[in-house]
Order: sequence, then structure tokens, then C-alpha cells
Amino acid sequence: MIVWHQGALRPIEAVRIDPTDRGFLLADGCFETMRARDGRILRLDRHWARLARGAAELGIPLPLDPTALATAARELLLANGLARGEAALRLTLSRGPGPRGLLPPEEPVPNLLLVAFPPPEPVPPARAILVRRVRRNELSLTSRIKSLAYLDSILALREAHAAGGDEALLANTAGRLACASAANLFVVIEGRIWTPSVEEGALPGVTRTVLLERARAAGLPVVEAQLPRHLLAHATEVFTTNALRGVRSIASLDGRNLPESCPGPLTCRVRELLEEE
Repeated sequence: MIVWHQGALRPIEAVRIDPTDRGFLLADGCFETMRARDGRILRLDRHWARLARGAAELGIPLPLDPTALATAARELLLANGLARGEAALRLTLSRGPGPRGLLPPEEPVPNLLLVAFPPPEPVPPARAILVRRVRRNELSLTSRIKSLAYLDSILALREAHAAGGDEALLANTAGRLACASAANLFVVIEGRIWTPSVEEGALPGVTRTVLLERARAAGLPVVEAQLPRHLLAHATEVFTTNALRGVRSIASLDGRNLPESCPGPLTCRVRELLEEE
């Protein structure tokens, strides 16, 4: 396997992460997962904009620009035999090495790693569990950054698996719906598509943003709002979105099957809109 690390293609065995790297020690960094098709990153401008916002909030300089990233991705996909058809990419940015303690170095040397892999296998509709032990902190700046700190999502998914599910839904500190373990959440109630607003702790997902734009342009009733947990009892369709899997239907909530066929009609419609885009 070939990876792109610090500006060059290297065999994965030759890549060394400094033991003092703050991404490894403190999750001090951010990342993007992106789809590629025929050697090209899909929605590169949107992924880059989110990465740049996160890096700016964290105070980590970006050692490349969108054009350089597109070139690196194309060379990496070609080197791994993934330049034709669908593929996936993960770009990881850490602040790099630093001294002991929490305060970062005044002049960080960022560590940048790009990895390519085949697209994820199709998955069946999810069995979702609304977890109780883990909450999404909508008051934290990191809820709006795709940071390296994913421990809450890991714990939430473990709780869901222990309860017989394969996806976790998280509420925020106020008890309202926020997101899924690694995806944005959409709930259909009485023919309208509802999704938690970013202020509720939802990550500003790239696929989420595109879906909202496309659905509104198509005249679908989409609402960003505060969603109390009890609204799930009235949902006829539920689905999640992220960059790699697109739209994933949810078949059951806490063991209760949803009343609509799965995927439901509005879920199918937004999936079509995303595929058209």
C-alpha cells in the first residue's frame, strides 16, 4: 500500500509518526474523508473549505492548497490502482510534534497524511439505538470541527452494539437530537424532512449541506430545527448521510420497526437528488 505523507508518495511501511506528535498524543488535529471518482475528489471545494475552517480554529497552518491536494490525490489513487471508478480518501492533519504539556508549540510543523482505499461495501439499512451514556456537546467549538477526537462516537457505537444495534444516535446536552455516530441525521415526520441544526451539535457535513441545497431547490420540505427526542416516536422514515456512504436508511429505532417501507419514498428521493448532483 502506498500513502502520501508530507508531500511525497511512500510505502506505508516507510512512514514514521513522531512519538511526540500531538495528533497521536492529544488528538490535536482534524481530518476529511472524501469520495473520489476516476481519480478526482468529489466536492473538493466543500471538503477543503471545512478543513480550512477547522485548521484555522485550531491554529494549524495548512501546508498545501486545493490544487496540490487534487494532484496528490490523483497520484496516490493511480499508485494504488484506484484511479478508475469509485474510491475513498482520508486526509489527516495533525499539529505535529511538540513539547510535553497542553500548550502547542509557537511554530508548529504540521503532519499531513493522505490514504486511499476502495469504496466501502454497501450496507443494509441500519438498526439504530438512541444511546443514553454519551451526549454530543453542542456548546463545544469542536462539535463544528471534524477533529481527530472521536472517542464519544466510539463509545456511543459500542453502546449501540451492546443493545443489538449497528448505528448510534446521539442527543445533545439539552436532550435533543444531534447526530449519528459518524453521520448527520434526518427524520421524516408528516411528509417533512427534519434535521438538527448545526447549533444543536450537528457537524456541518458536506453531504448534509449538498442535500439541503438540492432538496430545497427541488421543492422538498426540509427543516433545520431543534428536535426533541420524543419526535422519533412519530417518524415514518429516518436516514443518515456522510461523504462515503451517501444516504443510509434506518430500518428500526430502539428495536421498533419504522412504519414506512425501507427505504421510504422521501429517503429514495433525496438519494436520487444526491446521485444527480
